[in-house]
Amino acid sequence: MKKTLSYTTSGTCSRQIDIVTEDDIVESVKFVGGCSGNTQGVAALVVGMHIDEAIKRMKGIKCGFKPTSCPDQLACALEEIKGQ
Repeated sequence: MKKTLSYTTSGTCSRQIDIVTEDDIVESVKFVGGCSGNTQGVAALVVGMHIDEAIKRMKGIKCGFKPTSCPDQLACALEEIKGQ
């Protein structure tokens, strides 16, 4: 089943993450705001990945002294979309 989510981030330079998944596989990710090259890279790397694997790899990553990061926020968004 196809699922979509527009996730409002917290504690990062990016403001929003738009995600599409199908059968727990990430189809597309688009960050709004943030460091363009880094967010595009993270988005490209998770396409085709199972949601659980992406969460496992990114959950808990911090950005400098911040308690979160764009990859960590993506993991949070994926947890939310998984629960839909």
